[in-house]
Amino acid sequence: MKQASTEAYAKINLTLDVTGKRPNGYHDVCMVMQSIGIHDIVTVQTENGADDIELTVSHCNLPTDSSNLAYRAAQLFLQRTNKQSDGIRIHIEKHNPIAAGLAGGSTDAAAVLVLLNDLYQTGLTQEQLMEMGLALGADVPFCIAGGTMLAEGIGEVLTPLPHAPQAFVVLCKPPVAVSTPAIYRAIDSVDIARRPDTQAMLRALKDGDLQAVSALLYNVMQPVTANMHPEIDDICRIMREHGAMNAIMSGSGPTVFGLFADRERAEKARKFLAAHYAEVFLTKFCRAGQVKRA
Repeated sequence: MKQASTEAYAKINLTLDVTGKRPNGYHDVCMVMQSIGIHDIVTVQTENGADDIELTVSHCNLPTDSSNLAYRAAQLFLQRTNKQSDGIRIHIEKHNPIAAGLAGGSTDAAAVLVLLNDLYQTGLTQEQLMEMGLALGADVPFCIAGGTMLAEGIGEVLTPLPHAPQAFVVLCKPPVAVSTPAIYRAIDSVDIARRPDTQAMLRALKDGDLQAVSALLYNVMQPVTANMHPEIDDICRIMREHGAMNAIMSGSGPTVFGLFADRERAEKARKFLAAHYAEVFLTKFCRAGQVKRA
């Protein structure tokens, strides 16, 4: 039996703009994506003497069949590499919030691809793994590479950026369900009155200017999602009142994150929000995607 593990990091969107819609229904986006420190732990075993794939997940009730993106990642890897399963066992120790706008499913799928490449010694480059991951979802390539990236196209055209200046990040996921397809349908029917200044964000990152990065946070999906779930804007306001330099929603929501310059203020905000919401986290930016564990 062989075994390897990796930390599968969540992401946030420092900016998110929807720039068009393609004939196939996919949307063009322009966004600055950032890995953060909260993570699942994904462990893969091979050579278990079987010819199947088995997935288990702790701390939640996610499906463990082919409806799970991590399971499909293993299927895709075998198909693309012409390998036969020798008994693949995947276990996800789940810590990332689910359906939160933080790429929780995508990062687990990315981890499975990275680990199987290592265990089967297929020698695929990071770029080849990212190309494979795109077949699973637009966020998977970013989750393989991680760090700070400009994402264009449908999210798959990635350009590495200077590392974001370090900040304390408080995340709060309200107990509401958000459908990403529904948010995209809604955004198609509204005029986007304000858009992020992506070029200014790129300059702020190059300068390592946390105040400027914070001031430039913006997500065009937030007005749409917050119109359905007003608590999103309420959480942003609470974070700013408790010392956040700025706070916005990540992805299509519903998770809100705030950036703090110091841990003391971030911890106070976390404690206040934790008294009202079950899923509240304090973390920092992360400079890598998949990090292998001993």
